[in-house]
Amino acid sequence: MVTPTMNRSDLTALQACPAEVQEILHAVASGAELTFGQGLLLATAEGSALDALVAVADQLRRETVGDVITFVVNRNINFTNVCFVGCSFCGFARGPGAADAYSLSFEEVVRRAREAWERGATEVCVQGGLPRDLDGFFYRDLLCAIKHAIPGMHVHAFSPMEIDYGVTKTGMALRDYLQMMKDEGLGSIPGTAAEILDDRVRKELSPNKLPAGRWVEIITTAHELGIPTTSTMMYGHVEEPADWVRHMFLLRTIQKRTGGFTEFVPLGFIHEKTRLYRHGGARPGAKREEHLRVHALARVLLHGAIKNLQVSWVKLGFETSLACLQAGANDFSGTLMEESISKAAGATFGENVSPEEFRSRIRSIGRVPAERTTTYKIRRVFDEPEHDPQSAAPQLPRAPAESHVTYIEGAY
Repeated sequence: MVTPTMNRSDLTALQACPAEVQEILHAVASGAELTFGQGLLLATAEGSALDALVAVADQLRRETVGDVITFVVNRNINFTNVCFVGCSFCGFARGPGAADAYSLSFEEVVRRAREAWERGATEVCVQGGLPRDLDGFFYRDLLCAIKHAIPGMHVHAFSPMEIDYGVTKTGMALRDYLQMMKDEGLGSIPGTAAEILDDRVRKELSPNKLPAGRWVEIITTAHELGIPTTSTMMYGHVEEPADWVRHMFLLRTIQKRTGGFTEFVPLGFIHEKTRLYRHGGARPGAKREEHLRVHALARVLLHGAIKNLQVSWVKLGFETSLACLQAGANDFSGTLMEESISKAAGATFGENVSPEEFRSRIRSIGRVPAERTTTYKIRRVFDEPEHDPQSAAPQLPRAPAESHVTYIEGAY
């Protein structure tokens, strides 16, 4: 039971909700795995039922990972925005002839990675678009360039979509390709390109995206080879609450089999500059209540399987992120230092935050900040208040675009 350690307001919320919801929440707190119908009831919770879901999710978080909120010092490097896939929810991709199409040279990617390392980053997250003329071993060679220059940097890179593209381009077997990448220093894989793991929804979002089954195959093969991954879900577009439940249940099944997911990251749809929204095919993202519902639902449905639940501050903003960190989430994501994909779709919450600001905001809700590695090993717990001012780190210096950007034609 969760009730003995819940505060008075949370107990009131639980007791005020409908009896059916109370029964479900007590069941999950006792270790039961919920049925689809029970999960769907929680996924559509409103009013007192939503308050109770949030309260129980936060209690499960407390029992699972305590009162520490983690973050990682990292840098995003989106090496090209040229892509042929044509996802309707993406505002980032460009055709090769577009005036603002770009591709970073290996030297520029390494420069940014080294700069991040010198500023205390332990991870670079490397992803990009899919150009048609990409060399089959581009991902391997980019990985090698980073690891040769900065051996200690954890490279968290290449979504399942990119892995699938590398396999197609090289003609290698999936397992052999992933083993090659691991041998060259790939530390972990972002579990992006998941969107909603249902082919009916995926066809609406992007007919050219890899099928759900292929995403699962790539992720599970990576896990079997000892390559950890994150897991994600994009919500707030054309999907329905039932899709959330099926998606989370599938992730739970994978995790019970492989244990390879480091965390789950709900990704709110950023709609403003996307074709999917402009053409009337999607709702305008999620409201605050939906953000809370999705994060709390994830904590409840993934309880006992995936223990770390991350907020995407660049998509949610700090106010909503802090609310979700009181609704089951326990990780604040990373400093990023730059972020292109959400920004291109219309996100306005920034692309860089300092570790000092993370710590200050975490303390503002009475929790304990801690810096972690990509795989959730704690590097330092900041259990004593500091006197650092709450201020974001200055933006990284940017070289003029023409000094490091080359168009995709002939780049590889």
